[in-house]
Amino acid sequence: MTSPTRRLEGKVALITGAASGIGECTAKLFAQHGAKVVIVDIQDEPGQAVCETIGSSSSIYVHCNVTDEDDVKNAVDITIATYGKLDIMFCNAGIMDPKKPRITDNEKSDFERVLSVNVTGVFLSMKHAARVMVPIRAGSIISMASMTSNIAGGASHAYCGAKHAVAGLTKNVAVELGQFGIRVNCLSPYAMVTTLTTSFTGREPKDLESALNHLGNLKGETLRADDVANAALFLASDEAKYISGHNLFIDGGFSIVNPSFNMFKYPKDV
Repeated sequence: MTSPTRRLEGKVALITGAASGIGECTAKLFAQHGAKVVIVDIQDEPGQAVCETIGSSSSIYVHCNVTDEDDVKNAVDITIATYGKLDIMFCNAGIMDPKKPRITDNEKSDFERVLSVNVTGVFLSMKHAARVMVPIRAGSIISMASMTSNIAGGASHAYCGAKHAVAGLTKNVAVELGQFGIRVNCLSPYAMVTTLTTSFTGREPKDLESALNHLGNLKGETLRADDVANAALFLASDEAKYISGHNLFIDGGFSIVNPSFNMFKYPKDV
């Protein structure tokens, strides 16, 4: 059996929040497709472990708090010093706040912490990617949004607000950087079983997966981190060379459905 085409051969990618979850999965996939990968996170031991799995010839780890501009600048500078360029920036790092549905119960500090990582962290990552991409007139910037960038009621006020902001920021930056040949897009996945979601919901992985599958629109399929990584691979690759300012939903059609309408419901025996 022949190996799949290496779609990122010769490219350099920096991935924030790459020590676990979607970021880790994407880092490994990008490396399999020929990219040199910079693993960026605040989780040092897991981040180093990802590098060891990928191999030192194809990856490095850089400690970076995405809310600290000096850290983000340093991560990009190390990427340039090590590999000579930056082709792909995946602004993946994100957090959730404590589960408190009522706005009157929400703490200002929790709200600001989520926006600091999920919005300001994306802004800083975009800013410093642009700093090195504009001179070479090329690059792909991808951010992590969520199905909550389009619909309400699926997450906390802070998280929903942050993901709406990421979608808007993506469009605005795409308009600016398009004149330099730089593409800017974001991904909006449906909920899936990750450390982040199990911690937020307090459910065991198997129970959470069952609940998500029940609520989801596309039956017979379960969203995995691999699916999101593959979408990131597409947007990072030259196959998406004329796609910019796009919010790619990976939600099985969940965000387009109004559950109040039942005209397409089939009998259970079909």
